[in-house]
This record gives sequence, structure tokens and C-alpha cells, in this order.
Amino acid sequence: MLDSILESIQVVALPTKTDFRSIHVREVALFEGPAGWGEFSPFLEYDSTECVPWLVSGIEAALVQSPLPFRQKIPVNATLPALTDRAEIAEVLSWYPGCSTVKIKVGSDLQEDLARIGYVRELLPKAQIRIDVNGNWSVDYALIALNAIYEGGPLQYVEQPCAGLGELRELKSRLQVPILIAGDEVIRKSINPMTLEVQGAIDIVMLKVAPLGGIKRSLEIAEIHGLPVVVSSALDSAVGISYGLKLAAALPELKYACGLATGALLGNDVATLPIVDGAMVVGSIVPDADALNQYSVSAQRLDWWRQRVQDTWLAGAQEWVAGQGWTW
Repeated sequence: MLDSILESIQVVALPTKTDFRSIHVREVALFEGPAGWGEFSPFLEYDSTECVPWLVSGIEAALVQSPLPFRQKIPVNATLPALTDRAEIAEVLSWYPGCSTVKIKVGSDLQEDLARIGYVRELLPKAQIRIDVNGNWSVDYALIALNAIYEGGPLQYVEQPCAGLGELRELKSRLQVPILIAGDEVIRKSINPMTLEVQGAIDIVMLKVAPLGGIKRSLEIAEIHGLPVVVSSALDSAVGISYGLKLAAALPELKYACGLATGALLGNDVATLPIVDGAMVVGSIVPDADALNQYSVSAQRLDWWRQRVQDTWLAGAQEWVAGQGWTW
């Protein structure tokens, strides 16, 4: 199997339209298997162990037929990076036609965060607002910030306001305003997301198909915790996004818009996945040959990614795949 991946692997460098996670170029490895295309795109700073579920997810996409869908269109949210200029914010929001939900990145500067959220409320007064903290707040700071933000209007939820389950549980018990808490990093960075005691700490489970090891495992996590789910992405290419859409389509219930429109933040992509009336269509993606050629990385970077695949395979992906009984 490893040889098949290494033989078919193609790596592209996709420019972003704006600064997102301090990323201006997104490198993505793609490979083709019997069931379609898989993507392996963990962020460059991740070590081999953290990369394991990302590779397993890509292998599942290339080898295993996706489950039958409950729906063909997935409502999605706009994603707004931590920008401060009103005109730039308006431009970014224009990339998400018809989206009635906006996820806003917030950080350590409360006044900037309040201004950013305020701009969105002015520009899209009917939009549902959700904020993403990436676990960067203490409990005490979260209480101050959420109270201040709530004064400006309701929030659909706050995503990962604090880093650990204990902090999230304390925040939930002390929170005086009606704001739901979604868990992202606390789930996908867990050694075993299945055994987490999330009750009393979060209200919504965030599922990202690649860092959780694929559709099958993501569905199991959702079923075990029994909470509402939001499927999100990790600045994937259209190939990875299409797999997230298939996960969202396979969920029996989908209460909230999904964070699967991050392709709008890319300046170029390997295929087109349009947003129409705030939704995206579920389907398989075949990368455009011209795009693969145009955005291909240097021979040196291709070798780096091949080595990364091999290191990740040996770090645990091989054992994981063998446990699933997959063959290629």
C-alpha cells in the first residue's frame, strides 16, 4: 500500500487570499486509489505521530466507498480570519455567497475582537455569529470576553474557548450568559476521543475528518458522544473538502451549518467546489490536471512529502490500516 501511495502522490502549493493561521501557501499531498482521490495535508509543524490520522483519512478516501448520504447539499458558514480592516472584512465575507452563518476568529485583543464582530453584525445584520478561540483563553478571560461580546448580540456558540476539558467544564459552570460551547482541539488532539467525558464541558462536537482519521471514525465519535455536530475543515484542498462534505452528508442529523467553505480562503485550488445559496453539493472530486501541474512543488519538496508519508506510515498509520483490514 505504501508503495502505491508513493507512486501516485502529487503535491501542490496553493496560495491563500489572506493570512490564515499565518499561512500564505498551503501545501497539500494528493494520491489516487481504487475508490478515488485521497488527501494528506497535516500542517507542516505537525510531527509524524500527529500526522497518522491524516494519512489514514486520506487512505480511507482512496480505498473505501463513502457511506450512503442523508442529504446532497450541506449548508456552510463563512470563515473570517482575525482581520481588523472593515473593508477587508467586507471583501472576505463576499467570498461566501448566501451564507447566513459566520465563524469569526478571535484572539487576545478584546477590543479588536469586539470591533471585528461588530463589523460583521453591521454588514450582515441577520447572520448567525459563532466565534473560534482555538483554546487560547483562560477561564477568567473567557468569562470577561464572552460577557462583553454577548452585550453586542447573541452568539450561536463559542468554539474551543479554553484548552482543556477541565477548563471548559469550569467555564460552562460559571458562564452567566446563554452561549453554547463547541469542542474542537479537545477532541481531535485527544489520544482517544472515544473515551472523553465531554458531558458538562461542551454542547457541540466539532468533527474534522482528516485529523480524526476518516469518515468511519468520525461517525463513531459523533455517535458515542450523542451531541449536536458541526463538520469543519482544516484549510483543505477541494479533495479534502469533498471528504468533509461526505461526512456531513452521512450524519443522521445536521443541526448547524458546517465549516467546510474554507476553500474560499485559497487563491487557487485543484478543483472547483462552489458555494451556492450558502450551501455546497456533496460529490467526489477529481483534481484538474492543469492545476496539478501549475501548482506542483519542486522536486525537493516532493521528496520531503514522500519522506513524510513514509515516516507517518511507520509512526502508526500502517498498524491502523492493518487493523481496518484495508488492502490496496
